[in-house]
Amino acid sequence: MAQLDTLQKLEILADAAKYDASCASSGTVKRDSAGQSKGIGSTEGMGICHSYAPDGRCISLLKILLTNSCTFDCHYCINRRSSNVRRARFTVEEVVNLTLNFYRRNYIEGLFLSSGIIRDPDYTMEQVVAVARSLRQDHGFRGYIHLKTIPDADSGLIRQAGLHADRISINVELPTASGLSRLAPEKSSTRIEGAMQSMKGDIEDGHDARKRFRSAPDFAPAGQSTQMIVGADSANDGDIITTANRLYGRFNLRRVYYSAFSPIPDASAILPLRRPPLMREHRLYQSDWLMRFYGYSPGDVRDATNDAGMLRLDIDPKLAWALKFRGRFPVDVNRAPRDMLLRVPGLGVKAVDAILAARRWRRLRLADIGRLTVSLAKVRPFLLTEDWRPSALTDRADLESLLTPRAEQLELFAA
Repeated sequence: MAQLDTLQKLEILADAAKYDASCASSGTVKRDSAGQSKGIGSTEGMGICHSYAPDGRCISLLKILLTNSCTFDCHYCINRRSSNVRRARFTVEEVVNLTLNFYRRNYIEGLFLSSGIIRDPDYTMEQVVAVARSLRQDHGFRGYIHLKTIPDADSGLIRQAGLHADRISINVELPTASGLSRLAPEKSSTRIEGAMQSMKGDIEDGHDARKRFRSAPDFAPAGQSTQMIVGADSANDGDIITTANRLYGRFNLRRVYYSAFSPIPDASAILPLRRPPLMREHRLYQSDWLMRFYGYSPGDVRDATNDAGMLRLDIDPKLAWALKFRGRFPVDVNRAPRDMLLRVPGLGVKAVDAILAARRWRRLRLADIGRLTVSLAKVRPFLLTEDWRPSALTDRADLESLLTPRAEQLELFAA
């Protein structure tokens, strides 16, 4: 490997990390260095744009690979062993210094670190953990750290990562075991899920220890997450939804991230030639939101798919479900339970909670609902208010066309 300076390495390894979507920095404990005799950093500040927390804060993370060299040869990965890409590798000290220097300049408020496999999984995991350990113990870094772990590494090393990181990621890579076996034959879904189960147990043990002993260290306080590549194999959206729900249930994940497959140079012949529409990735995130916050079951979301098991790209899954089950509508905003109000297209969780609070004091009218939603036209066919009844609107044969956004030609020189 040619000798590269730190800036050249950063250019290569930051670009190589862009395919990993699971870098949100939400859910960790509040921690800062104010009033401390030693330490640097905070998990509460604001920085330049990179990712977003649930409360809308813009979070900036230094997102890099320790190295893009890898002993594995996964077909979908640009950094695979047989790929003809420029290679680079950071030392532990270089990553530590970059993180601290970027933080002092207010460029970032945390680190997202992943890596290709160097030598073997255990050696690589040791290097990743060494970065986090040095930041925490040698420099008192109190910012956010997210480590991407290696399932094949020793469980003790992965546990050490949880002692220093806010969040741990263990990627399942693909939605089905058959897809993983075909596109990444050196990886095992059994080993991946075994590592996730072990991490779940360690996180639960850490929470229990914190309840009993104040001096017990925080163990991965932001939990664990995973990522699935969408469109690299034949799995449809129904398969992906089923897998995501199973992962949430079995491993108490904070998030499942979806990353649309991106064609890579010198790609394997078994990969698709074109990337899936980015809207497919967006619809999967919407379906994930419905299951996590709106009370939809995986079966409900699959009911919103077409005959091929794919979510529609022209309308969101919530509207697709409502159009398919029109017999459940309209619902009375002044009487319907919360779970049914959450099924009304155009009403979000905050709007429903506001409706429930307001209707304790008076009967709600259509204008009241209009102040709580972006599109009153989307809501009207599915609800009743004190002064509004949709009559035959809910059952109109052309209702779908009325609610589907019209495609518009953009103007190159529009103001």
